[in-house]
Amino acid sequence: MKVSELFTKTSKTAPADEVAKNAQLLIRAGFVHKEMAGVYTFLPLGLRVLENICTIIREEMDAVGGQELKLTTLQDPEIWKKTGRWDDEAVDVWFKTKLKNESELGLGPTHEEPLVRAVQPFVNSYKDLPFLAYQIQTKFRNETRAKSGVMRGREFLMKDMYSFARTQQEHDELYEKIKQAYFRIFERLGIGEQTFLTFASGGMFSQYSHEFQTITEAGEDTIYVDRAKKIAVNEEVYNDEVLAELGLDRNTLETVRAAEVGNIFTLKDKFSKPLDLVFTDEGGKEQAVLMGCYGVGPSRLVGVITELLADEKGLVWPEAIAPFTVYLAVLGDNSDNNHVRKVADELYSELTSNGVGVLYDDRDVRPGEKFADADLTGIPYRIVVSDKTVAASSYEVKKRTEAQPELMNKDQVLKMVQS
Repeated sequence: MKVSELFTKTSKTAPADEVAKNAQLLIRAGFVHKEMAGVYTFLPLGLRVLENICTIIREEMDAVGGQELKLTTLQDPEIWKKTGRWDDEAVDVWFKTKLKNESELGLGPTHEEPLVRAVQPFVNSYKDLPFLAYQIQTKFRNETRAKSGVMRGREFLMKDMYSFARTQQEHDELYEKIKQAYFRIFERLGIGEQTFLTFASGGMFSQYSHEFQTITEAGEDTIYVDRAKKIAVNEEVYNDEVLAELGLDRNTLETVRAAEVGNIFTLKDKFSKPLDLVFTDEGGKEQAVLMGCYGVGPSRLVGVITELLADEKGLVWPEAIAPFTVYLAVLGDNSDNNHVRKVADELYSELTSNGVGVLYDDRDVRPGEKFADADLTGIPYRIVVSDKTVAASSYEVKKRTEAQPELMNKDQVLKMVQS
């Protein structure tokens, strides 16, 4: 991608009504466009980050046996009425609409009910279980306040996986397998060190559910962290009894703000029973399928990672999810017959042919503007081609998180960006 061909532009200012750092930076860098409160368009650079996050999530869900599908956004009220969740008193974030014939529909805030109905024709015998099904799909929630940028939207992307098991033991094994996959996801996203398995309320199904909370001042939750044990307790279940059960010492816990980036919890037969998702066991007896639910918010993660890693100059993306690996800036005369430009073009061609993602700043603007945009967009490596570097048969290379550049030859550059 060449910057001269990119229709988006960077900006020195963010909309005055944006208070969240993630929204301010993502808008300034041209990664998202604010449509309205809690609703953001992901522009080309932002979409590349979002898709890279989804790829990591998808790879880890596939690795534990997840089967991907895509459920509908439009929801039939009848299936939700069977579980008591169509009523606004039970679920207070519904967006509802009407067809021309006046029948009512909903926009899915979550998908337990429709997924149960979708898999029901295929589950009859114990031989049909267990399995894991997941999707990465847009959700709609009528949040009262949406002021945290892409961290809390009214329209957002969610990965939701559901497990279907025959026995509690089988469910527990699936649950643990997915829990470990979540640790791998956050490690690969570059936030593993600051993300903690957090014990939270389990509601009516189990003593606890598990959240994955990332420490950030922009978070909406208060958690109590034991860094040595790599676990935390949500404020909602923080008491002496819980601490004793988890073997935690109140005096060693750190009180922090955090943002929930994932959650996993047991559903038991809450949805399978009312929706008649049953199987015949080995003894010929009919049993309700036992379920679990496992969520991660890719678009929310874009905001959390921004809040956690950005610095005073702009965004800072881990290599695994950056929109490009290299920001290539050519300095000086931009004419086609210029030797410096030719050297930069050759490097651009060689990097891309070797599978390296490059955003090539070929604009005829001042060096300072290019350097500022390289920092603002947060791309991991900045490579500069100038009269000085050409004369030295080298390239000026700087990592986004380092202050000083260094000169490298082509072999060193290729080795660095491909490692």
